[in-house]
Amino acid sequence: MRFTLLLLTLLLTPMLAQADTKLSAMPSGIYKMDPTHASLIWKVNHMGLSNYTARFTKFDADILFDNQNPMNSKVKAEIDPTSIKTDYPNPEEKDFDKKLTEDTSWFNTGKYPTIKFLSTKLEKTSDTTGKLTGNLTFLGVTKPVVLDVTFNKALGNHPFANKPAFGFSATGHLNRSDFGMKTYIPTVSDKVEIVIEAEFIYEG
Repeated sequence: MRFTLLLLTLLLTPMLAQADTKLSAMPSGIYKMDPTHASLIWKVNHMGLSNYTARFTKFDADILFDNQNPMNSKVKAEIDPTSIKTDYPNPEEKDFDKKLTEDTSWFNTGKYPTIKFLSTKLEKTSDTTGKLTGNLTFLGVTKPVVLDVTFNKALGNHPFANKPAFGFSATGHLNRSDFGMKTYIPTVSDKVEIVIEAEFIYEG
C-alpha cells in the first residue's frame, strides 16, 4: 500500500505542479526568458507570391513583473542579428544568411551588432491580452513599436525548474524603411511581421 501511494504521488506531483496559477498570485520580480522555449520569427512579403519567413536564433529578454499592478511591468529584450536563419539552400555555394547579416544594405552587423527593445507602456485589452508599446533600436534608429500580447499561462511552480514561470505569445509589425532599410522595396515588402513565443522563469 505504501509503495502504491508513493507511486501515485510521484505520478501526480508533476500534474499538480502544472495547474494554472493566477497572474496576480505570481511573485513580483525579474523573470528571465527560457531560451530553450522561445522563438522569434519575422516575415516579409516576396513579390506577392509568398510571405518569406526567417528567424533569429539568439536573443534574450526579461520581465520586471509587478503583481500588484501587472500593467506597470517592464520588458526589455536584446537580439543578436548575426543569428539570422533563413534555411536558404546550398549555403556552401551562397551563404545568404551571412549576406543578410553583414551587407550594409541589410542588417549591417559590423556597425550595428545588436537590436534592442525597451517597453514604455502596457495596456490591458482583455483578461488575457494586451498591447505592449516600446522603443525598438535597429540600425542606429529608435522608433516605437506595438506588440499584441497574449498571456498563455502561469505556473506557481514549474515542474522542471522548480520556480514560478509564465508564458506569452506576441505579434506585431514594423516598416523597415522607418529604420533606414529600404533595400528592394516594394519587391520585398517594407512591412515586416513579427511573431514571438516565449516562456519566462522567476529569478528573484
